[in-house]
Amino acid sequence: MQRQRQGQRPGRAPGRTPIRTQAQPREWTWEWFREWRQAWPSAKRVLDLTLGSVLLALAAPLLAAGALALAAHRLPGGALTRSPRIGLGGHLFVLRSLRTRRLRLDLLSRLPHVVRGDLSLVGPEPLTPDDERARTPGADADTPETTTATAARHWRQELKPGLTGLAQVRSRSGMPWDEPALLDQHYAEHHWVGLDLAILARAVHAPLRRAIRGLTRRGKAHLSDTDHRRCGYSAAE
Repeated sequence: MQRQRQGQRPGRAPGRTPIRTQAQPREWTWEWFREWRQAWPSAKRVLDLTLGSVLLALAAPLLAAGALALAAHRLPGGALTRSPRIGLGGHLFVLRSLRTRRLRLDLLSRLPHVVRGDLSLVGPEPLTPDDERARTPGADADTPETTTATAARHWRQELKPGLTGLAQVRSRSGMPWDEPALLDQHYAEHHWVGLDLAILARAVHAPLRRAIRGLTRRGKAHLSDTDHRRCGYSAAE
């Protein structure tokens, strides 16, 4: 029996480096990230149901007060608006919302659709059947290009429309007419938990900032309020 060399472990050939059988940390992290991103659409329904129920419970008193105020005004058509929209898989549903945009009550009143499963918290804009963006190009044509055009538009039918979305949180002033559709398609191709949380944070931050700014400016006089160059200014007689 040969003597083992000093400093050499048993069972290891001299001059050889052991082969690692486990995945590298960077490769393991990327695999985990890819699997989590693929599983996100299934987990998204759990988030919609949980967070949507909590938000609906918190907003219920405000929604009830808004509905009573609108009912007292006896608006034509009632306190709710009803509009057919296209949902997941081309399924039609009736979208109901309060007939006011104050305090974003029109969006908050759509939370029951999130709990029911018609809408998601974040997603593309819910379109009406008459919207040009909801139509598949070449759907009436019986040509080989029809299959390609139909496949290109499957992204809108494979994703639930959202209460808010990438196109909604972006400022629409000066936005080209086709940019909301491009933003919705970008979201459909890259949506995952990080993007959804960023959109939700921005959707909540913008109304709060406007509300705080309105409270701080209330009751304060500004030189611009008496500027005769402003539109609608009328001098006192």
